[in-house]
Amino acid sequence: MSRADDHEDLPEEIVARWSGFGRWDREYFPSLVGLSVEEVKKDYCRMRLAYRPEIEQPAGVVHGGAIASLLDSVVVPAIGAAYAPDARYSTIDLHVQYHAALVREDAVAEGWITKRGRSIVFCQAEAVGAVSGKVIATSSLTYHVSA
Repeated sequence: MSRADDHEDLPEEIVARWSGFGRWDREYFPSLVGLSVEEVKKDYCRMRLAYRPEIEQPAGVVHGGAIASLLDSVVVPAIGAAYAPDARYSTIDLHVQYHAALVREDAVAEGWITKRGRSIVFCQAEAVGAVSGKVIATSSLTYHVSA
């Protein structure tokens, strides 16, 4: 079951703004890695890391850095949906626990807010194999927000 069911819908204009994450007028890191938003709700986001051979490491599994990037990025729309477009947020702390190798399949991550303060936001994220459903990695994250 998706954690999306636990979160409220957002206004259409906010969903539209964050659904375009990774599809900008130039290539930034999230699009370089191959990230795309699948769903955004209040304090929640689901994002996909598309498999391609370029993100593997020599042993034939998806590089842990690509998975960490997915976990770090999936919370950005969940955080940002509560702020104006010009707000700035940055990772203060990222803790990743790897559970299994990701081999030749997309990863899908869910990220959600566990607590919002005035300038600090605490988050959790989990990545699973899109086909296998196995848990690949989990993460606890802390972000700083300048609204």
